[in-house]
Amino acid sequence: MDNVFESIKKELEEAVDYPEGKTVKVRVFQPESVNVKSIRQETRLTQDEFASAFGISVATLRHWERGDRKPHGPALVFPNLVKKAPDTVLRVLNS
Repeated sequence: MDNVFESIKKELEEAVDYPEGKTVKVRVFQPESVNVKSIRQETRLTQDEFASAFGISVATLRHWERGDRKPHGPALVFPNLVKKAPDTVLRVLNS
């Protein structure tokens, strides 16, 4: 039980230290920014088809494509997945 406590304590301390700029052994995942329009075009789907297939509103998709807004958080991870494996993502969503 002491090992579990020490492990959790260390991780919490690192979580506090990281934003303060202190050196810690943390892995931070930063998804790449993406060009949503080029990703959609590579899938050969229209805006309506792409939005419907991936559960995105057409208005949101248009904002992303025009650059008015940028996906962030989980919405940024998703286009990265589509960019890397569009057929796999479509197959999973359609099964």
